[in-house]
Amino acid sequence: MENLEENRKKINEIDEKIAELFEQRMDAAHQIALYKKEYGLQIFDSAREEELCNRELEQIKNSDYKSYYLEFLQNLMNVSKKYQSSIVEGSRISYCGIEGAWANIAAKRIFPKGNLVSYSSFEKAYESVVNGECDFAILPVENSFAGDVGQVFDLMHIGPLFITGMYNLKISQCLTGIKGSVLSDIKKVISHQQAIDQCTEFLQKHGFEVEYSANTAMAAKEVSEMNDKSVAAISSSDAAKLYGLEIIEEGINQNAQNTTRFAVFSRVLSQESNPNAKSIFQMMFTVKNIPGSLARAVKTFGDAGFNLRAIRSRPIKNIPWQYYFYVEGEGSLNSIKGKILQEELKNECEEVKILGHFTSEKDI
Repeated sequence: MENLEENRKKINEIDEKIAELFEQRMDAAHQIALYKKEYGLQIFDSAREEELCNRELEQIKNSDYKSYYLEFLQNLMNVSKKYQSSIVEGSRISYCGIEGAWANIAAKRIFPKGNLVSYSSFEKAYESVVNGECDFAILPVENSFAGDVGQVFDLMHIGPLFITGMYNLKISQCLTGIKGSVLSDIKKVISHQQAIDQCTEFLQKHGFEVEYSANTAMAAKEVSEMNDKSVAAISSSDAAKLYGLEIIEEGINQNAQNTTRFAVFSRVLSQESNPNAKSIFQMMFTVKNIPGSLARAVKTFGDAGFNLRAIRSRPIKNIPWQYYFYVEGEGSLNSIKGKILQEELKNECEEVKILGHFTSEKDI
C-alpha cells in the first residue's frame, strides 16, 4: 500500500489539473452568461442541470462515489450560477406598472438580480428596449381566463423586438381596502381591466361599481391615498402589503388556475444551439387577399411536420378589415424542415415575421 506522502502528492497533482480545468469551465460559463444576458435568459435552468447530472453520473464506475460526485457537481454548478449572476447583474429590465404590480412581481422572479425600471404603459416599456434605455422588457401577453393582451400583440406585430422566453405566473387576485374596512363597506372597486375581467363573478355577485386603473398596483396605491372605506382595489397581496392595505377577500378570481404568461423581449433573436432539441417558436404573418390563402398558409405548417399550439388573428391598425395572424408551434425553425417551412410560407404570405424561439416555457 502506498504511503501517506505519496497519496498526498498524487492528490496535489490531480488538484493542479482540476484547477486548470476549473478555469476553463469558468471561462465557458462566462461566455454562457454573456449569451444569457444578451438574450434575456434565466441563469437557473433546472432541466439542463438535471440532464447534466444524469449524464455525468454515468461516467462514475465506482457506485460508492456516485452520491459524492453528485454533491460535487451540484456545488460546482452553484458556483457557476453565482458567477454568471454577477455578470448578468446590472441588466435594466423594463415593465409596465409600479412596484407591487404583477409585472413587477414577474420581473423580480425572472431577473432577481436585475435593475427594474417602471414605465406607465406597455408601449413605453417596449420602446425603452428599442431605444436602448433598457436591456429587456417584461410584458404580459395572455391570461388563461381573460385572454390576449391586445396592446402587446400589436407591439409584437409592428415593433422590432424578439421574444427570448415565456414565463407563467399564477395569479391570485385579492380584494384589498384600507385598514378597518370590511366587505359590507365596499361600494366601488378599482383595478386594471384584465383583473376586473378575471373577477367578474365576484364583482357582479356583490353589485360593486367598477372603475378602471392603469394596473393593479396603481389601484392599490389610489385606494390607500383615498383613505375611503367604501372603495377597494383588486390587487396582489404584495401590493396590499406595500401600500398598507388589508386583504378583505383572497382568491376572488373565478378561475383558481388563473395564470398570466409574461414574455421577455430583447433587441436580438436568440440562436438555437441545437436544432434537434425540443423548442417552441412564435411567428406572425399576413396572407395575400385571394381565396384560400389563409387555409394554405396554415396547411403549410402541418405539411412541414410542425404542430401548432395556437393561432390567433388581430386587426391591422389603420387598415380596415385586414388582419395579421399569430402562431405558436413546436419544433425548431433552424432545422432543415424549419428552413423549408419558412420558404413555403413566403410563397403563401405577404409578410412573415419570426418573433422568437426558446427551448421551454417556465413557471415562476
